[in-house]
Amino acid sequence: MRDMFSTIAPKYDLITRVFSYGMDQRWKRLAVRSAMLPARARVLDLACGTGDFAKLVAQVSPETSVTAADLTETMLRLSKLRQVVCADAALLPFADDCFDAVFVGYGLRNFPRLTVAIDEVRRVLKPGGVLVSLDFFLPSRRWLRRFYLAYLYAQGAFWGLILHRRARVYTYIPDSLQSFLSAKEFSNVLEKMQFAGVTARPFILGGIAVHRAKKPSSNSAR
Repeated sequence: MRDMFSTIAPKYDLITRVFSYGMDQRWKRLAVRSAMLPARARVLDLACGTGDFAKLVAQVSPETSVTAADLTETMLRLSKLRQVVCADAALLPFADDCFDAVFVGYGLRNFPRLTVAIDEVRRVLKPGGVLVSLDFFLPSRRWLRRFYLAYLYAQGAFWGLILHRRARVYTYIPDSLQSFLSAKEFSNVLEKMQFAGVTARPFILGGIAVHRAKKPSSNSAR
């Protein structure tokens, strides 16, 4: 995983825009607004890539303390952010109950142990803190899944050939989606893991969604 993202890091922002049909900045701004951050919040941008969420949060709320974490050092260097940590989402190097919000942009599909990573997110969130994610999902309608995956494969192969002369470089998105979840199924996972107020806003016929979920104010459900 680290090697793959080191290879694509220089073109990561371009590919993100292409695969999100040029709308991912708008979706990320919506996600930041949905977090409803308190004054002087402490925020984690997990699987940060080049730090889009961290930068948007800093624009909206300059007094917020933002830490960016990613498994790939090349991504962190390209982000040019000051507070960065090279870290595995399944073993975060942060204390319990220390962040008001955790943002995850296009990282959920790439967590080998999704529930372990989500449990870590829950651990580092303060009671009442929120998880906000933006990611690709399988459309709920099964007939649409085949078409959606085929389209993403075609897009990935095209840009892989154009940018790297290797068709498979950018097919990691449909590859990771094949065994992933629908947006509704991910909402169910969050609810089973004791998050409250889970909401999902789907886009592109359910192929992309923004989720928001709150860690209960009481620690008794941990």
